[in-house]
Amino acid sequence: MADKNYFVHETAVVDDGCEIGEGTKIWHYSHVLKGSKIGKKTVIGQNGSIGPNVTIGNGCKIQNNVSVYTGVTLEDDVFCGPSMVFTNVLTPRAHIERKDEFLPTHVGRGATIGANAVIVCGNKIGKFAMVGAGAVVTRDVPDFALVVGNPAKKIGWVSESGDRLGADLVCPRTKERYRETGGKLEKIA
Repeated sequence: MADKNYFVHETAVVDDGCEIGEGTKIWHYSHVLKGSKIGKKTVIGQNGSIGPNVTIGNGCKIQNNVSVYTGVTLEDDVFCGPSMVFTNVLTPRAHIERKDEFLPTHVGRGATIGANAVIVCGNKIGKFAMVGAGAVVTRDVPDFALVVGNPAKKIGWVSESGDRLGADLVCPRTKERYRETGGKLEKIA
């Protein structure tokens, strides 16, 4: 790997035909399958499985024991907590092959998915949204939404920095201001 501008641990496997961005690290026992594209400065934790044909943006952090299946797209700066799960078929059966039924799942820029959460395929996680640990996402999650539970329900809003917003919609860390309009949140300053 001395000639590469990314790191692959000696126990990890990267199939031919993958694109790996500069500064990316792929750790112990992970497997990146053919046709997958991983951006710059992304970290794939131990025992990860990526692909085939998956796109992962720049600066993502995919913790240990996470599989990112065909149909899943992660934009830049997405955090996937340990052992969280993406499904790819709504009604799986071991004895019936349903690879033609994979549904797309899109995770927006800067979103966080907590440990052991489940993202049911066909749903979109909005930019900077936060999915609580153990939550089961069965429908789209709006930008900046904080969702928890099974099924996941919105319990509030978070800022770009991941801090929970109060009624004033001002980030306690950065002092950036947000505005809620029609059930959606946007940053205004």
